[in-house]
Amino acid sequence: MEHAALDVRTILSRLAEHSTRPRYAFMVLNLISEAAGPSGTVGPDVVSQGVALPVRDWLSDALAPMADRDQRRSKLAARAADALADELPSDPALAAQLIDDEIRQRVRRSGKTNVSRAVSDLVRAGLVRRHYAGWCKDHQNRGGQRQSVYTVNASALAALRRNSQLL
Repeated sequence: MEHAALDVRTILSRLAEHSTRPRYAFMVLNLISEAAGPSGTVGPDVVSQGVALPVRDWLSDALAPMADRDQRRSKLAARAADALADELPSDPALAAQLIDDEIRQRVRRSGKTNVSRAVSDLVRAGLVRRHYAGWCKDHQNRGGQRQSVYTVNASALAALRRNSQLL
């Protein structure tokens, strides 16, 4: 569903039409376009700080700071501590590390769900195409150790990359 030349204003208009969370979807689109190669494709892995992460994990981690300012974070910490209560070591530093790891996993899991919803909105808006690559070959179906691959519409990619340097 390739369209005529786009600008950021048109992208925002499409997102407002196709998404219940257009600002979040726009952040996801920007991150995808930033990580995408010249062809506009990113995935199934993104190398960040020398570590290859699945694209959904990378996007979730990139957006995690947005959740840190929320009051739900303290409630999440309390639930994680309750869930791990029987497994926590007596050393407070180790216990705190285990709780932090559990919080990170829960935030990532929730973030991956949010990213998937945002990408679905981007697909509906005609800004991104999604397919799955995996264990043996590219495949349209989920599962089987297959990971998401996102391709940004060429016009949208050009609009997002145009004048992208801040002075």
